[in-house]
Amino acid sequence: MSNSSYRRENSLVQSVVLFVVFFALFLGGIFSFSFWSLESFAHAFVPAGLGIGLCFLSLWVPMTFMGRSNSAGE
Repeated sequence: MSNSSYRRENSLVQSVVLFVVFFALFLGGIFSFSFWSLESFAHAFVPAGLGIGLCFLSLWVPMTFMGRSNSAGE
């Protein structure tokens, strides 16, 4: 067993702030789907694209840039 103490990636406050920011992005994407209408192309494309984009960013950014894969060997 190692005697060194556990070293965290982020502080608790930073983790909570990041969670709130990306969860708000995800909820914003879900909320934009409520404006989806099939009446015309513009009314169908804009909310759907915004919703998919926000949901994609809320999942892709934390998993790609803030994941633990960069520090697996340390």
